[in-house]
Amino acid sequence: MLGQQTTNRLIRETSPYLLEHAHNPVNWYPWGEEAFAKAKAEDKPIFLSVGYSACHWCHVMARESFEDETVAEILNDSFVSVKVDREERPDVDGVYMRACQAMTGNGGWPMSIFMGADKIPFFAGTYFPKDSFIQILESVSKAWKYDRESLSENGQEIAKAVDQKTVNRSVKSKTLIEKAVSEYENNFDTAYGGFGSAPKFPTPHNLLFLLATAPEMAEKTLDSMFRGGIFDHIGGGFSRYSTDRRWLIPHFEKMLYDNALLAMAYLTGFEKTRKELWRDIAERIFYWLEHEMAAPDGGFFSAQDADSEGVEGKFYVFTPDELKLLLGEAEGIKFCRRYGISPEGNFEGKSVPNLLESSLEPDKIDGLLQSVYKYRKKRPAPRTDVKILTAWNALTAAAYAMAARILKSEEYKKTAQKTIEYIEQNLSENGTLFSGATDGRRIGPGFLDDYAFLIFALIQMHQATLNDHYLDRAAELADRTWDLFWDGKNNGFFFSGAHNEALFARPKETWDGALPSGNSVMAYNLSRLALLTGDDKMPERAEKQDRFMSGEAASYPMGNAFYLWSLLPVKKVVCRLKTPVDLAGLRIPSDWAFRLSTDRIYPEVDGKTTYYVCENKTCHPATTEIPH
Repeated sequence: MLGQQTTNRLIRETSPYLLEHAHNPVNWYPWGEEAFAKAKAEDKPIFLSVGYSACHWCHVMARESFEDETVAEILNDSFVSVKVDREERPDVDGVYMRACQAMTGNGGWPMSIFMGADKIPFFAGTYFPKDSFIQILESVSKAWKYDRESLSENGQEIAKAVDQKTVNRSVKSKTLIEKAVSEYENNFDTAYGGFGSAPKFPTPHNLLFLLATAPEMAEKTLDSMFRGGIFDHIGGGFSRYSTDRRWLIPHFEKMLYDNALLAMAYLTGFEKTRKELWRDIAERIFYWLEHEMAAPDGGFFSAQDADSEGVEGKFYVFTPDELKLLLGEAEGIKFCRRYGISPEGNFEGKSVPNLLESSLEPDKIDGLLQSVYKYRKKRPAPRTDVKILTAWNALTAAAYAMAARILKSEEYKKTAQKTIEYIEQNLSENGTLFSGATDGRRIGPGFLDDYAFLIFALIQMHQATLNDHYLDRAAELADRTWDLFWDGKNNGFFFSGAHNEALFARPKETWDGALPSGNSVMAYNLSRLALLTGDDKMPERAEKQDRFMSGEAASYPMGNAFYLWSLLPVKKVVCRLKTPVDLAGLRIPSDWAFRLSTDRIYPEVDGKTTYYVCENKTCHPATTEIPH
């Protein structure tokens, strides 16, 4: 009977998110042909629920509805229920999120989709409270029995909207960049940094672009995010977003990709300004990655939950009394004053540590952070999602490679190297990437982001090491990406490749969300490979991708920051090296495409290390002085 059903088919999965639902009374199926065959054989609609392990509202809906016997009985009698981890299947998440947005005007997680066995959705939403969810289930079940034609018509209209292909006219780079900066200025919060009002997301790829084009907005935002509680002042790392305008109260989940991208933003800020604070923040992100997210056998885990012991943020908040007890009365008072920890609290009666009312300059009291960190470590910790995702690990490798180059750090170079080696050895086979693995079990064939982000990491690693192995591998993967994902008719890269499962639509992701789009990253990759390699295909491919992306970005340049970052001027520098010692004092900036060459078309001048520099489609005379 229902009350005795304690295990469903998710028990055979490895995803921590799916395993959280393996003992629901709902008879869940993982995404796969078994579920669709059952729906067809029994003539039932499918309820698809998409979420992820660190999602607070996913847990709320699970507690309210999926662990509830009444809801489970309706789902089991009238539907085939399918659970998907969005981080394992970003293709499924992406195509149905488009459908959800087309139907409702917005989207988010948990995502709730109703569809037929043909996988075409006819109704969608996000989180539903239990009573509302029951009403929806009853209404959908009734419509399926008595008005299926209307559901089918609705589904076909949605499918057309999701799969609609537009060919936009390209726009000049300068126009796009100027328009984007103007849009950022119109949305900029002059008091607290960032853009718009609450909730506020870090979107570090915006900051990479703005550091080069409107640095005052980027610098204000970098400082303000660190001031707030969105940065974990005790343990390092950033939460996914701030629920308020001041960056004070985070949504406490921590994502690997956010922190990799934020490390890049702070490193780039340090590179441009030499502001030590930003170097320190990047290194505190790396500290968190190494101490809490590094997998024992290599790679990095994907996320930490917002909740611990079923309570959002419980792990991260403090009271003055407990800190005075830990640090002593006098030191405890000083610590609480510096980090905004008050008797009344700022989050449900307790306090999220922050520096909103304190100086950003180092303080002696900061020496106690490690003691508070050790104290906090004794608390029941939020769950860690132990999936190792290829795209996110590639971004992390890129961040470490960038740190190795900018900070001249052997330690960070080794971590970047180990992470890339992990991906190549464990998440790649016969030229094909997999999207990730959990407990050593691969998830499935990789998507555009997996390929694009790994190429990006390999380019960053080449610039950090000047080892052509990484450049050769990047070019090889770029060829593979072109073969699998390129749209030969309308240009641009599909998110799903020729080797991936065919869904009801095959969209292209072009605008940047929490992550830069694979198409934006490929624009960067192809333009850099055109400068760094002698491969005649690369300039042509880069130009095609640029034409495609400039057309896509024309209507909303601000939503395509990573692509616009790839358009900024780059100095091509070829170095004929006389002696390896000459590299010791050389810093390779982020806006260089630098490589060593022994080709005789780049001879030494006066028996010294010589540089050949090209920029703005003009090549300068060879020089023995380090270019500026």
